[in-house]
Amino acid sequence: MPMKAMPILIAACLLAASAFAGPSIVKETLEIAGVSRTYYLYVPRALPEKTAVPLLLTFHGSGRNGRSLVEKWTKLADANGFIVAGLDATDSEGWAVPADGPDAVKALVEILRTRYSVDESRVYVFGHSAGAVFGLKLGLMESEYFAAVAIHAGSFRQPDEYQVLPLARRKVPLKILVGDRDQYFPLQSVNATVKALTSAGFPVDLEVIKGHDHWYYDRAQQLNEKAWQFLKDQKLTSPPNYVQYRFN
Repeated sequence: MPMKAMPILIAACLLAASAFAGPSIVKETLEIAGVSRTYYLYVPRALPEKTAVPLLLTFHGSGRNGRSLVEKWTKLADANGFIVAGLDATDSEGWAVPADGPDAVKALVEILRTRYSVDESRVYVFGHSAGAVFGLKLGLMESEYFAAVAIHAGSFRQPDEYQVLPLARRKVPLKILVGDRDQYFPLQSVNATVKALTSAGFPVDLEVIKGHDHWYYDRAQQLNEKAWQFLKDQKLTSPPNYVQYRFN
């Protein structure tokens, strides 16, 4: 083979390899109150220029990290033009207030807003399992900052968890996806959570999936599509308002 043809062949191989490469999820860090926190970020390559786009924040289940959910949202992000970011919990086994938010989550949002054209009226929350419980708390505590919340396989199970309901200044829209065979969040606790939320005036879209258990990952695409169909039309009607809490 002529030597001049070699660079062309190599370039072609690299181009082909990049075409078949997976989504480019970037692992990044930010410092919050002197603590380094890890998050995973996916930004579609074909985002419209000079157009503000939605931001989806994902919260992982126990024993996982931020990438575990972000990687399941890349196809929908590409198809619908939104950014996905998944923070790591300080303890991978579960999320805690205030260690993991809301302040840490706000810091992440504000950093991303300085780098990308984020539609501040369309910042969404999605959580699975332990991340779902945290997502509910986060959405209620910062109801005027996040446009809407969608969760899979989660509910309130302890009496003290319901104490966040009166903190909500806005009746934030909520979507709950759960399987009728979920072994960790049975329908009894899910229905009790929905009853408390609806009694307090929150619009809740509950979808019970027949034959489905707690496992998210094999059905992630289907579940995420259901969540996105709910989230995508929700918008803040006023500028986002973040509530600063004082914790003991």
